Amino acid sequence: MKLRLSIMNFLEFAVWGAYLTCMSNYLGKADMGNLVPWFYAIQGIVSIFMPTLMGIVADKYIQPQRLLGLCHLVAGALMIGCWWLGYSAEMASVNPDKTLFITIYTLSVAFYMPTIALSNTVAFTILKNNGMDTVKDFPPIRVLGTVGFIATMWFVNCAYIDESGFGFTLAENLQKFQYTYMQFLVSGILGIVLLLYCFTLPECKLKKKEGKVSLVESFGLNAFKLFKRRQMALFFIFSALLGMCLQVTNGFAGPFLTSFKGTPEFADTFAANNATMLTSISQISEALCILMIPFFLKRFGIKVVMLMSLFAWVFRFGFFGIGDPAMPGVIFFILSCIVYGVAFDFFNVSGGIFVDQECDPSIKASAQGLFMMMTNGVGATIGTLAAGEIVNTLCSWEVIIVNDQVQRFLVGDWTTCWFIFAAFALVVGITFALVFHPEKK
Repeated sequence: MKLRLSIMNFLEFAVWGAYLTCMSNYLGKADMGNLVPWFYAIQGIVSIFMPTLMGIVADKYIQPQRLLGLCHLVAGALMIGCWWLGYSAEMASVNPDKTLFITIYTLSVAFYMPTIALSNTVAFTILKNNGMDTVKDFPPIRVLGTVGFIATMWFVNCAYIDESGFGFTLAENLQKFQYTYMQFLVSGILGIVLLLYCFTLPECKLKKKEGKVSLVESFGLNAFKLFKRRQMALFFIFSALLGMCLQVTNGFAGPFLTSFKGTPEFADTFAANNATMLTSISQISEALCILMIPFFLKRFGIKVVMLMSLFAWVFRFGFFGIGDPAMPGVIFFILSCIVYGVAFDFFNVSGGIFVDQECDPSIKASAQGLFMMMTNGVGATIGTLAAGEIVNTLCSWEVIIVNDQVQRFLVGDWTTCWFIFAAFALVVGITFALVFHPEKK
């Protein structure tokens, strides 16, 4: 059963890893570079309501493992639509229709983002139905999700488009997937595979409440009652504040590293030419840090674990601010990627476990959706748009000729950008330490 859930997690995050960290490079090439903050903010905007909505459906109407598959069917098909728009435009030597591309992309992520919370619900439910401990047994399963994310990152970093503009080759040919529309095709195909796999998973039977059901309960809104508890209210508020950091490096680390190709002294460095591969160190670190969560949660509790996450974000941003692609500066980039494991896992994964432990079984899926809404919804939306304003103020997309090819790079005062993000994480971390005091059990 653990193996089956691990495969589910592998596919779940492989779908996302195909484009999340390298999408900005393609958008810049397709004359949509100024819209990069909005592409990442869209993930946050749909996360404000879609995870909660799907959580309600999973609690009351459709078994979560089936709903997980259906969401991937829609998201995968639409992502293939993004690929088709990019491919068609490339063949016609024009840029994709921006409005249509954004619309299809928005609908795709609207159905993908709820699957992160749904996959947690499926895993927690099946583990409990089989008498297992979620704190002990879930993190090793979740590790395979990170492995899946890394696998597709490496694939799109190393695969080249062949002469047809449709297939791929691992031998150097035209352009790498990480700079083209092919990353969306990889994501879409994996989504369809996961659809099929979800219908092989054991049933997660719905829990129906006996007796009278209030109007609030009938619409699945009783998860919002968690805000009445001071501990949970503070937890969700800081979830949103920490969520403001989540998409910053996903959206801008790729363009930041790739921009060094426009500087002659860094043009041939590994970091500048393999941004997706370098940032995958972050996910390798993430995979290792997940395995540490049971120890840290049981020994130190949720507050200390979340504090570790918050201060790790300070170093994540700070190291980017002082590094460069050549030795020894590239060491700071590597250190930034290493601390990302603590920054991401010690909050996201631990937070999911904490919510599961604190909630009634009848609202598990709704509560996970609420957690997702506050982090990847409210927090990520505000954070991405704010970060976008900072980056667009201090940096700009410029056309630079490299190796006789015209390319677009996002260049400017990146150091100041990263230090601003680090300062924000530091303030949130200090405030959290002063006001959040969870119950000791």
